[in-house]
Amino acid sequence: MAYIISDECIACGSCESECPVGCISEKDGKFVIDASQCIDCGTCAGVCPVGAPSAE
Repeated sequence: MAYIISDECIACGSCESECPVGCISEKDGKFVIDASQCIDCGTCAGVCPVGAPSAE
C-alpha cells in the first residue's frame, strides 16, 4: 500500500530528499508520491513537519 501526501503539504521538500527510491516529486506547488514506485517504508512520514504523508 503506497503512501499519499495530503493537502496539508507545505512544499518544504524534506520528504523528497529522504525517499530511498526517489518516488516523490513536486507538482503544482506540492509534493506527490508515485504509487507504482513507493515501497511503503514510511520515511517520508517520519520527516514531514506537518504530517502530510500517510498510508493509503
